[in-house]
Amino acid sequence: MPTEIIVAAIAAAAVLLITIGLTARPPKDVVQQRLEQLVVQPRSLEEFELDQPFFERAIRPIVKRLARAGRRGEQGGLIARTDAKLEKAGYPGGLRGADWVGVKLLAAIAFAIVGFLLGLLLGGLTGGLFFALVGAGVGYMGPEFWLGRKIRSRSLEMLLQLPDALDLLTISVEAGLGFDAALAKVVEKMEGPLVDEFRQALAEIRMGRSRRDALRDVAKRADSQPVNNFIGAIVQAEQLGVPIAKVLQIQSNQLRIERRQRAEEAAAKAPVKMLFPMVGCIFPTIFIVILGPAIITVMKGPGI
Repeated sequence: MPTEIIVAAIAAAAVLLITIGLTARPPKDVVQQRLEQLVVQPRSLEEFELDQPFFERAIRPIVKRLARAGRRGEQGGLIARTDAKLEKAGYPGGLRGADWVGVKLLAAIAFAIVGFLLGLLLGGLTGGLFFALVGAGVGYMGPEFWLGRKIRSRSLEMLLQLPDALDLLTISVEAGLGFDAALAKVVEKMEGPLVDEFRQALAEIRMGRSRRDALRDVAKRADSQPVNNFIGAIVQAEQLGVPIAKVLQIQSNQLRIERRQRAEEAAAKAPVKMLFPMVGCIFPTIFIVILGPAIITVMKGPGI
C-alpha cells in the first residue's frame, strides 16, 4: 500500500511539472523587453477619443458648429474685437474669437432651456417663454462678464509680478548680460502671465521680429498702465541710445515706490471695509446682549 501511494504521488508530481513546463512562457530577452516598452502600440480612433477630456469630446464640437454659424453672421468686426479681448485674457481654454461666439450661443441655448423648464413649473407656458428669454439673455451676456473679470485678474497678476521680474532683469543687465539674454533669464527663473508674455516676445525676437514691435505687443496684451510705462521706457531708451541698465534701475525704483503706495492705500481702505461686517454681524449681537434684558423687563410690565 505505501508503494502504491508513492507511485501515485510521483505520477501526480510528474504530470504537474509537465503541465507547468508546457504553460510557462520562456523568459524574454532584456533587449526585447526594453523595445516593447519603447514602442508605442497603435490605438484605435475610439480609444484615442475616449482618452480626451469631456470638454474636448462633447462640448468643443458643438462650440465649433455654433462658431461657424456665428462667423457667417459676423458684422462690424465682432469676432476681431472678441479675439482682442481673448488675447488680453490669455486665450482661456485655447478659445479664439469665433469659438467664443460659439460658447456664448451654447450658453444662451442652455440657459434658455433651463429657464423655459423653470417657467413651466412656476407660471405655465407664458412664464416658460418669459424665463426662456431672460435665460437666453443671461446666458449670452454671462460669458462676457466672466471674460472681463478674467482680463482684470490677469492684468492684476502682471502688475504684482512686474516688480520682481524687473528686479531680476535689472540685476541680469547690470551683471553684463544683454537685454535679450536678461529677458531669457527672467523667463527661465519665473512663472506667470507676465513671464508668458515675455516668453512670447522673446520667441518673436529670435524669429527676426524687431524688439520694439514685440515689446509693444506685450504692452497691448497686458492692458496694465505700469507695464505700458515700462515697455514705453525700454522702447524710448532703445530709440534714443540711453543705457538700458540705467532705465531699468529707475523703473525698478519707481515700481517699488508705487508698490508701497498701493500697500498704504489698501491699509487705509481696510477700516472702511471692516465697517460693513461690524455693522452687519457684530453690532446686532451687542444690541441683543445690551438691550435684550431691558426689552424683556418692559414686556413683563412694571409689576415685577
